[in-house]
Amino acid sequence: MSASNMLAAADDIALDVQDLHKDFGGIKAVDGCHLQIPKGKISGLIGPNGSGKTTTFNLLTGVITPDSGKVIFNGEDIAGLKPYKIFRKGITRTFQITRIYREMTVFENLLSVTYLKIPMQKARERAEELMEFVTLTKLRDEYGGNLSYGQQKLLEFARALMTDPELILLDEPAAGVNRTLLASLLERIHELQQTGKTILIVEHDMNVIMNHCDKIFVMDYGVNIAEGLPEEIQNNERVIEAYFGHNKNASAGS
Repeated sequence: MSASNMLAAADDIALDVQDLHKDFGGIKAVDGCHLQIPKGKISGLIGPNGSGKTTTFNLLTGVITPDSGKVIFNGEDIAGLKPYKIFRKGITRTFQITRIYREMTVFENLLSVTYLKIPMQKARERAEELMEFVTLTKLRDEYGGNLSYGQQKLLEFARALMTDPELILLDEPAAGVNRTLLASLLERIHELQQTGKTILIVEHDMNVIMNHCDKIFVMDYGVNIAEGLPEEIQNNERVIEAYFGHNKNASAGS
């Protein structure tokens, strides 16, 4: 490949994960993971329980420090940086179990991230826009703890967008959400992708993954065993074997 082609290829990659490793007490939760997340697309990261996908997610966002490997974002290796530093560089995430502030209102929850050099007036305007974006405007003064679980997911999703990130990582957005709110969330995700945002989803719901992702990465026993388009993954014998061919014991890397 010529230098110009290599540069063009690099420009198409939002996040380049190289040979990532993480052990927990001798258990290889992530054992040499390689991922190239395409820029401006919706990608999915899937795998059986214990495959290492959640640990990988946490490594990418600084929640856990890798033992070795690189995570290249905008030409910089961010592996091992603290979560707030990764956040400031333009990567944000949600969590499988929502981490909203239950004793703050919807509006206050959104403003809670505005210590990051955002003028308050701009932050308030952004919060108003995002409440409308996720259809929570009518609940702006409701306490987070009073929202339904699906509404809490929407709130956490909106809060993740407050700083206009380049890369958005969503940890099981479909879990515990009713079909109506999930449809709304997925619609919002596609709208973000259409504006050029890059989204990576860890998800157990195969309907979400197969119907909404442009590219899918599959992990098993701490390594990625396949990647490709949804139809390619559905027919991949190694993926089918990983999910249905043998029993697995849960490990540290879920």
